[in-house]
Amino acid sequence: MKFKTWITNGTASPFYARKEFILDRPVARAEARVCGLGQFVFWLNGHKVGDHELDPGWTDYRKLVQYVAFDVTDLLRQGENALGAEVGNGWYIKTDEHYTFAFPPFMPPNPNPYRPFGDALVLAAELTVAYADGTAETIAADEGCKTAPHPVTMSNVYGSETYDAALEQKGWSEPGFDDSAWAPALPGAAPEGRLIEQSQPPVKAVRTYEGRLVGTVNGRDIYDFGQNMSGILELDYSGKAGEAVKLYPAEKLGPDGDVDQQAKGWLLIDSQIACRCSGGRDHYRMKFTYFAGRFIGVERGAAEVSRLTAHAVTSAWKTDGSFVCDDDRYNRIYSLVEKAVEANMVSVHTDCPTIERFAWQEPNHLMAPSIFYMKDGQKLWEKFLLDIRAAQHTAEDRFRDFTGNEFCPGDGLVPSQAPCYIPNVLPVPGMGSFYDIIPWGSTSILGPYWHYQFYGDLRIVEDNYDCGMRYLNHLKTKVNEDGFLNHGLGDWGNPRNELARENIETAFLYADTTVLAYFAELLGREDDKAVLDAYAAKIKDNYNAKLLVRHPTEGFWCYRAWDHPDEVFLTQAAQALPLFWGLVPGDQRDDVVKALRWTLERDGAFICGEVGLPYVIQAARQAGMNDLIARFVTRAEHPSYYAFVLDGETTLGEYWEHNPRSHCHDMMGHIIEWYYNGVAGIRPLEPGFGKVLVKPYLPEGMNEFTCAYRSVRGEIRVHVKRDGGAVALDVTAPDGVDCTVDGANLEGAR
Repeated sequence: MKFKTWITNGTASPFYARKEFILDRPVARAEARVCGLGQFVFWLNGHKVGDHELDPGWTDYRKLVQYVAFDVTDLLRQGENALGAEVGNGWYIKTDEHYTFAFPPFMPPNPNPYRPFGDALVLAAELTVAYADGTAETIAADEGCKTAPHPVTMSNVYGSETYDAALEQKGWSEPGFDDSAWAPALPGAAPEGRLIEQSQPPVKAVRTYEGRLVGTVNGRDIYDFGQNMSGILELDYSGKAGEAVKLYPAEKLGPDGDVDQQAKGWLLIDSQIACRCSGGRDHYRMKFTYFAGRFIGVERGAAEVSRLTAHAVTSAWKTDGSFVCDDDRYNRIYSLVEKAVEANMVSVHTDCPTIERFAWQEPNHLMAPSIFYMKDGQKLWEKFLLDIRAAQHTAEDRFRDFTGNEFCPGDGLVPSQAPCYIPNVLPVPGMGSFYDIIPWGSTSILGPYWHYQFYGDLRIVEDNYDCGMRYLNHLKTKVNEDGFLNHGLGDWGNPRNELARENIETAFLYADTTVLAYFAELLGREDDKAVLDAYAAKIKDNYNAKLLVRHPTEGFWCYRAWDHPDEVFLTQAAQALPLFWGLVPGDQRDDVVKALRWTLERDGAFICGEVGLPYVIQAARQAGMNDLIARFVTRAEHPSYYAFVLDGETTLGEYWEHNPRSHCHDMMGHIIEWYYNGVAGIRPLEPGFGKVLVKPYLPEGMNEFTCAYRSVRGEIRVHVKRDGGAVALDVTAPDGVDCTVDGANLEGAR
């Protein structure tokens, strides 16, 4: 669809808009379609419409723009009515007051900085009313609207807002409000992007936490919500007119008990929420952004704060899975990951709510199984993949290089972020590309793969097949003379910086090719499949010829790291990826399994980054190493999931370390997949869980668990309990699901 009219107040600052209208007949049905950029809140007759936060979803507004449809039948009445909207900045026109992301000084200056998407914030709204007599009309937010400055005078996409209660206008969205001092709306410029209806789950508040005053330090009252989150802050306060209450969110406290906004080894996250007093009792609730953290430091002077509340927000509010056991270590690890997932799902899948808020794409396949077991990701991933297709480069896309000349990243490239608001397209000297990275761009192929495995909807393959083929053609141009890819980041996040780029990136090239061949078969594209099969065979032959060797002392076949030419150097990820994706020749598979076990026992922990970790866990599970996985999960020291619990974290940290740069990353939450397909043993044998194997495992120290997964075919439930020497196993599955139960991993099962 297209809106006939866009309006604005002519500025880049938040504004109110309102319009009164008369309905002279009984209403049968009414729908509103609304888009305010960057963020909006819609009102009818004094009521906020819907329970959404931060509409519309973030997109590249030069490519895609989302509007939101609301059923508003029950909010209209015969006679006088009023519609209203509040519009704020978001990413449409980014505000840099207080903290805003900047690349660190070890990276060269980015010649392709953020560009605003317009000169002024804009609004479009159409209200279609169907009357009981069969007639209909459309009422639009047009130049008959009036506008006024908003009490949120500054809104920053990274969580800072300035609110002036004296500018609040009570009753502004109700009929009969005196708007004589308001200015007429101005014609607004429509955004460039294609207009589509928002179809992913909206951002909603899912839990509310009351702030607990834990002390006063350096003139600040310190409040603890007890949970790290992406949150909407709400408070009641009072003070002299013009006096300000200043609030500083943080993920942690410093040694002195004050809020600590320093991101380890990075920079100061100097986010600030400022609430100016009107002279009476005031109320503030965040409108156009969200804060990130667990703690709030409040500088209030002589003002009073009577209530401080945080509403955790997420797009991943529909839960499909649950896992509870009698070993609380596992429960607390599960909660760490789930809360981190929720905090990073705010219409895009961010890498962290605190520092970047960028839609890095790699977790959208690396974390997909873990998240799909926990949450309903069907519509969210459709949106993420649409963002990827919109972001995919053509041969005409041009950027600037470090000398100011034009630079073409390449036709078919899928950027590491989608949407990407600050395109850092050039490789960082000595570090590789942060923009053209195969485990990131491969979401265009492996994201649809996992979506299809869980939801069984072939449309996801149809919609993304051409994008995947174009991306593979781009990757072929990056293969070096040794037959490898090595221009990205390798096993990013590896605690020993053992990146093994050639091994890791080329394994993904093989995975992408074989998955596309699988897609081609599903879609009946026989010619494509033949070409893809031949290319996969070429990759495999070269990979094994150059990387698969006998270990000089252990004697088993293994994959050496190409970037250690003078020794047979083994990493966990370098064994696991070939095992998982089928690169290992059949007669040497058992040896490579031995090599994987050898590296795990050698290291005594998961020594791998976010890229290798899901494959290390799953290859170990497939090879019967659940005991090692359980031991590593519950280690008291890093690298370990349980070490984060012992550190007092309530969400998963970014890297395997105490006090990580970000305390709320979900990128290493892959262990949740093991909870479901390793411990509970729920494994799909065909897409959409029409055929399922249930093969549970009971870790040492755990005597009982209950796991449920609501598949698209219904709920699969597994309960295991050890009582003395016997283990009871109870499995339920929906009618029509071919479910095989195997208790071989449960000693004494009955």
